Amino acid sequence: MVPDKFLKPYSHTDTEKRIYSAWEESGLFNPDVCVEKGVAAPDAPSFSIVLPPPNVTGTLHTGHALGTTIEDIVVRYHRMKGDKTLWVPGTDHAAIATQSKVEKMLEKEGVKKRDLGREAFLERVNQFAQESHDTIVGQIRRMGSSIDWSREAFTLDEVRTKAVRTAFVRMYEDGLIYRGDRIVNWDLKLQTTVSDDEVDWKEEKTPFYYLKYGPFTIATARPETKFGDKYVVMHPDDARYAKYKHGDTLALEWINGPITATVIKDSVIDMEFGTGVMTITPWHDTVDFDIALRHKLDKEQIIDTFGKLLPIAGDFAGMQIKKAREAIVAKLTEKGLVEKIDENYIHRIAINSRGEGAIEPQILRQWFIDVNKPFILKHSNIPSIKSGSETTLKSIMRAGVEHKAINVLPDRFEKVYYHWIDNLRDWCISRQIWYGHRIPVWYRNQNQESGVMNQEEVYVGTEAPEGSDWVQDEDTLDTWFSSGLWTFSTLGWPYSAETATKGKPGPENDFANFHPTNLLETGYDILFFWVARMILMTGYLLGEVPFNTVYLHGLVRDEKGQKMSKSIGNSVDPLDVIDAHGADALRMALVVAVGPGNDSNLSDDKIKAYKKFANKIWNITRFVLEKTNEVPERPSLTDADITRINELNALIQEITEDLEKYRLYLASEKLYHYVWHTLADVIIEERKVILEGSDETAKVSAQWTLRTILRTSLALLHPFMPFITEDIWSDVKGSDDPMLMIMSWPRQI
Repeated sequence: MVPDKFLKPYSHTDTEKRIYSAWEESGLFNPDVCVEKGVAAPDAPSFSIVLPPPNVTGTLHTGHALGTTIEDIVVRYHRMKGDKTLWVPGTDHAAIATQSKVEKMLEKEGVKKRDLGREAFLERVNQFAQESHDTIVGQIRRMGSSIDWSREAFTLDEVRTKAVRTAFVRMYEDGLIYRGDRIVNWDLKLQTTVSDDEVDWKEEKTPFYYLKYGPFTIATARPETKFGDKYVVMHPDDARYAKYKHGDTLALEWINGPITATVIKDSVIDMEFGTGVMTITPWHDTVDFDIALRHKLDKEQIIDTFGKLLPIAGDFAGMQIKKAREAIVAKLTEKGLVEKIDENYIHRIAINSRGEGAIEPQILRQWFIDVNKPFILKHSNIPSIKSGSETTLKSIMRAGVEHKAINVLPDRFEKVYYHWIDNLRDWCISRQIWYGHRIPVWYRNQNQESGVMNQEEVYVGTEAPEGSDWVQDEDTLDTWFSSGLWTFSTLGWPYSAETATKGKPGPENDFANFHPTNLLETGYDILFFWVARMILMTGYLLGEVPFNTVYLHGLVRDEKGQKMSKSIGNSVDPLDVIDAHGADALRMALVVAVGPGNDSNLSDDKIKAYKKFANKIWNITRFVLEKTNEVPERPSLTDADITRINELNALIQEITEDLEKYRLYLASEKLYHYVWHTLADVIIEERKVILEGSDETAKVSAQWTLRTILRTSLALLHPFMPFITEDIWSDVKGSDDPMLMIMSWPRQI
């Protein structure tokens, strides 16, 4: 008899919430429960993955939907396969982005964070973060993600705070973290440093000025930075300037009067660009700063941290840099120092990708991680790096990928990764914002002998020092520092690192049971932000890689191939899609024929096509239940049915191999075509005549074959379309079969 629900079209709205609640209530997202209930054997292989923690800045977008879909497919496959499968969830405090959002909200109320004070402001941020967290968790559930919510983490919670402080102290004690004066990216709007990777570049048309600098011509788009330029740099092999020797001095007229310029020869200069000569502004340009370091040159600040010119600018002091530019050019013109102006120059402007504030490089005293300093790695499972040998953080980051301890999918991103490492500068980890992990450093003045000035005493530790008068560093840590620990801080490190026992169940043993994780799935756009930093931090702190495979997904674009953007109005809210078409349809639309690293176009028509596919599966099931009876034992099969079972066995083998090799785009497409074009269009049509005929042997064979193919197809489809397959399974499964989520992965029939 056909259950009543199959007498009407499939309704995802009646199904998805009910099914997800049943999954959660079963507790079987938890690998310990799976072992306890015999779903996974105690000695079964483990498979682990951490959810890339979404920022608590609002809601998820289609990129998140793609990531959670890919991860859930893999997790469901391994759980059905019988592995002890752990998917750890969590969210990221995303310090700069979250604080920026709350500051904008306060601006609308006419309130500034300074008016509230640090504690009251952080209360507002925490409230916003919690509301965002609740929304995000709800969205992840709506996608069908089979995550172990009992192990949820947050980058600012107690365990992660302990991990962050432990990592900081160890790196400080090894001399890898230091406090120094270096050039950094300063956000004039948010009044904080940002990392090199968080700087975006925006092109704009701006005048390009060719200025007379003594006997030379220099070119710049920013004459307001040139007040302190007293070095003129050229390539040592440039024949045009052979008569000038390194260290020569020249008297010349400049913006505010006569100056003495010094000739510097440096091979970094591009002889083909412009006149092959440039002046340098070491305080406000990264390349210039490096030149100044190499040659031990003076560095002078021209622009303050609010974007105003300093007294060195003379009459222009106190002016905002853009407002000053026109007046400065007028003065240079009056002095006959402007040779020409190119009005159509395309200039790249640096902005903070997190808050869109303008970036002004500054030399500031900050905390840094030295990526080039040699140190002894006491314990190592990283290929080519022996325990007790000397290495660097850069070497650690390169070795795991080079020697295939980490496989990157697609592998074309390896070259991009190596290029980034080769050009990596010391990582500035301090931020001048209130939200985030406060740097675990305390200061106080230590009284010395009479007549000697007080000397600052510094304490670095995981807990506040004992005694009075200690003041903690005001700065917070770069968010990527804490998220760089994600694969092992989520598994209890450092609390359980020494006590975790491999093979024993329970979260207290997760570190031993599930690290290194098997897979890291994320967007290729954060390969440097996050993936590289996890490899760095895990290699240094644990002497191993954080994961075995990195699956990089591409961007989800609109149907015209444009990047989705709220400002353009083409962004897609995953929840709206789920409400209209169901999570299964969205999941299939996101993964079918979309390989790792490739951008994809998402259209309403594509999603509707997979909603129709869901209805097709529903209709196939109705036909099979209506036209066949359950055949408990495998009967004698006809040659035609044997052929179909052999085809199904071949499909099982192909899909299994595709999933093992993360070819989800192929597996999903093969299943779609098999169910629609082979099962529905061919197999069912062939057997309609048999089922209506008088040959009882053939009928029994056809009934068993159809039910077997349907059940197997549902099992193979389950990782991709979990809701509809689980719902149908309750009506087609055997009396002793569990829910489909933990049914054994199909093997040869």
